[in-house]
Amino acid sequence: MTTAILAVAALALTTTPAMAQPGTAPESAAADPITSELAQLTENYLQQRADMLTTTASIARTPQIAATRQMSTQMDADLTALTEKGRRYEQVDGGYTKATVDVEVTDASASGSAATLQVSEYTRLYLPFTPQEVQEGAPEYEEVSLPHTVRFARTAEGTWLLASDVAETDGGPAPSTQVEGADPAPTDEGGSPDEDEGAKAPPSETTVLPDTGVAVVKPTSYNYGKIVSYADNYWKNNNKAYRTYGNDCTNFVSQAMLAGGWGPKGGALIQRTSNKYWFYGPTTFTTSYTWAGAENWYWFAQKHSKRTKILPSVWNLAASDVLQADWDKNGNIDHTMIVTKRYQGTPYLTYHTGATHNKSLAKLLSDHKKTWWYAHRT
Repeated sequence: MTTAILAVAALALTTTPAMAQPGTAPESAAADPITSELAQLTENYLQQRADMLTTTASIARTPQIAATRQMSTQMDADLTALTEKGRRYEQVDGGYTKATVDVEVTDASASGSAATLQVSEYTRLYLPFTPQEVQEGAPEYEEVSLPHTVRFARTAEGTWLLASDVAETDGGPAPSTQVEGADPAPTDEGGSPDEDEGAKAPPSETTVLPDTGVAVVKPTSYNYGKIVSYADNYWKNNNKAYRTYGNDCTNFVSQAMLAGGWGPKGGALIQRTSNKYWFYGPTTFTTSYTWAGAENWYWFAQKHSKRTKILPSVWNLAASDVLQADWDKNGNIDHTMIVTKRYQGTPYLTYHTGATHNKSLAKLLSDHKKTWWYAHRT
């Protein structure tokens, strides 16, 4: 794999003596080879994790990187759990045939024999479709982008050992390359609206429907192709014209809807707390709750603007439609996703927090069995 190293990663990973003699190599220059070494070790480690999800996981079981005793125990447990997850995915929709991983170092630091790397994982998980099927519209792979904080410890002999790995997964569904725990903690970027909205529509059903092969035809109210193209372009690299929220899923979907022709409604400061309005402003305090709050977005889209309608089944979803999740069935929606592909009756979802492109609905449903789902026709 190719490992991208940013200039900032050239921070010191070795210690230059305080009394270094004239002519000693600059610390940043000495750091480059070690930064590259640790980045490659990190990539090898993340590659093995991804490999465990594939249908050829059995050949990737041997550890690929030296680790501390505690981390070795954690790695063994994680690899076992990822293997089980990969088998479950294989049962629900064929799973993944192979994986490729690249890492980009965004920061690096050191203190004595310890080193810390901030990296972004970029993983492609290939789906079991033929080239002909991909040409017909099937997704070739699912993509995941995920920040990690990776720590290393150096032995007296100079060997770097992986000491810990913390992935930033808070706020959304666990990325496919991560071991699942409980369903995500409910989080939202909106707030309590001015009005009492009453009861929601019944959640969409999850029982698999037969593929009729009939394409979904939508009215020409919006540019649905632009909605999908926006999600395809910005699923990983945020559009710098917008703020990024801690829980960024609904902000991302609102951007895609605006790109496809949804017009802002309102814009006055007094309107930001009402679900009847939807607008983006230069600051959080001049942006409506409905823009980045999953629960608030539901009420604007489905009730007040009638720009969406709730579908009876999640399997009715087509490209540019929106799927929302209430993880703990407490009546408050927690997460928002957009459909970027539909192939042979299966919708594929794209979302922020964490950044994921073209994950199959079948996998999402198998990951989150105790969830209320709301499928919006846009």
